[in-house]
Amino acid sequence: MDARIRVFEIFGLLQGESHVLRNAGGVVTDDMIRSLALSQRKLGTREVLIVQHTECGLSMVTEDDFKDELEEATGLRPTWAVEAFREVEDSVRRSVQRVRRSDFLPHTDNVRGFVYDVKTGQLSEVG
Repeated sequence: MDARIRVFEIFGLLQGESHVLRNAGGVVTDDMIRSLALSQRKLGTREVLIVQHTECGLSMVTEDDFKDELEEATGLRPTWAVEAFREVEDSVRRSVQRVRRSDFLPHTDNVRGFVYDVKTGQLSEVG
């Protein structure tokens, strides 16, 4: 979701050369799996690169506190997960595992995770 991450540039891609899915935190959610399933099964993509970044807003909230805030403001408690995290590398690893373990995705061999440093512009692969 963060506009500072210029996906095509950091991976040396041309516009239109890949599908880019963005959401808060860059975490793999059920909706991301839905989009990836369509991308792989109907449009032929075979690789998944997960990119999250330093200083992410999701590392500054907690699941319950944010849900409490929304419930107080609206009278409704969200049924969806906020996917808050403390350590971005751990969050990337969890997202990579969600893709690799998904029964809906036929291509889970080439899944890689990265952290983009918003201060330096450096991209680091998470092992």
